[in-house]
Amino acid sequence: MAYAHLTAAGKRLEYTWVNRQPTAGEPVLVFLHEGLGCIAMWKDFPLTVAKACNMPGLVYSRAGYGGSDGIELPRPITYQEDEARVLGEVLDQFGIGKAVLIGHSDGGTIALIHAGIDSRHRVSGVVTMAAHVFNEDICLSGIREARKVWDSTNLREKLKRYHGENVDTAFLGWNDTWQRDDYRHWNVEKYLPMISCPLLVMQGVDDHYGSEAQLDAIIRGTGGQAEKRMIADCGHNPHFDQAAETIDAICRFVEVFHDSTRTGR
Repeated sequence: MAYAHLTAAGKRLEYTWVNRQPTAGEPVLVFLHEGLGCIAMWKDFPLTVAKACNMPGLVYSRAGYGGSDGIELPRPITYQEDEARVLGEVLDQFGIGKAVLIGHSDGGTIALIHAGIDSRHRVSGVVTMAAHVFNEDICLSGIREARKVWDSTNLREKLKRYHGENVDTAFLGWNDTWQRDDYRHWNVEKYLPMISCPLLVMQGVDDHYGSEAQLDAIIRGTGGQAEKRMIADCGHNPHFDQAAETIDAICRFVEVFHDSTRTGR
C-alpha cells in the first residue's frame, strides 16, 4: 500500500489518515508504533479505534522504519526523547491543536515524553500499551531472546516485508541499543511530573518485555490523572492479544476525558 509523505527533522516520513481527515480544530488520535513497528504493522487497529471513537486518526512511521527515510546506527541513548520532539514537528505539519496520543511500547514511551515537554498543551490525553520508563532485567531478557530469534530464524525476511531496506536498522537499532552498557541505566521518569493530561496505561499480565513496575512508576510519577489497566491472557501486544478489551478501554477513556471534543455530540 502506498502512503503519503511529510518531512520532519530532515527526514521523509510515511503517513496515512484513518477513518477521516480532521476538520479545522478537531482533535486527532495519533498512533505511535513500537520499536519494531511501522504503519503497516498496526494492521487495522488504528482504523478500528478511530471508527469506534468517531475521531480522525493519524498514523506515521518514524525514520528508520517502514517506507520512511533510513537512519544511521548506532542510535543515540536519547533516541526516544529525540522522537518525542519529532512528533511535535509532525503535529505542526498538520496544524493539529489537540491530540490524543496512542502509543505501543517505544511509541508509548515517546508519547509520555512528548506529553511531558508539551509546552503548547496540545496533548489532551495519552494511551500507552506496554510503555517503558526505565530499563529492567525482564526487558533485557526478552530483547536477548528476540536477538536469538533474529539470528536463527527467518524473522529478518518476515520483517523485511514491512520495512524493506530499513529492516536491519529497524531491528538492530532497537535490539542493540537496549543491550548497550550505557543504556542499562536508561530512565525517563523525569518527564512524568510534567504531564498534566489524563493517562490510560495498559499492559499485558504476560508481557515478557516489562513488569507491572513500569505502570506503577508511570502512575506514581505523573502530574495528571491516570488509570492503570493490567490485561489478563495478554502478552506485549494488547491491541492484538486482547483487541476488544483494549479498544473498549480506549474508547471509554476518550469518552470520559474528551467527551466535549468528539464529533456528533
